[in-house]
Amino acid sequence: MDSCGDIQVKELSKRASGQAFEVILSPTSPNAKVEFPLSPTKKKETSLDEIKRKLEAAEERRRSHEAEVLKQLAEKRAHEKEVIQKAIEEHCNFSKLVEEKVKQKMEANKENRSARMAALTEKFKEKDKKLEEVRKNREAIKETEA
Repeated sequence: MDSCGDIQVKELSKRASGQAFEVILSPTSPNAKVEFPLSPTKKKETSLDEIKRKLEAAEERRRSHEAEVLKQLAEKRAHEKEVIQKAIEEHCNFSKLVEEKVKQKMEANKENRSARMAALTEKFKEKDKKLEEVRKNREAIKETEA
């Protein structure tokens, strides 16, 4: 049996699976200082001023947190307004572009139609001239025959 200060170690048995020991602690002396007290330490009494100070600090933290949350909400709303304004602006620009394209296409179609109508009118005038020539030639032939 080994002895070291307040602790005694006694070997019980040695086996293939391991060893067994018995540890014996010596009783504490009456004048020894206890490191771990059994009862909790007494807290100092909190004064009314200290309680008020703690409540004021808690109220200040609450106000600060509330102000931070309101600031974040205001920033979020401002961002939403910017996004909406940008979307409206893009929509207006898109509408103007589409309107201009439609006007250009309508103008081009109108010009093409006018050109086709003018070409057809010219063609019909030419045909009328030829018909008139043929009629005159026929009449002239009839008169010569008669």
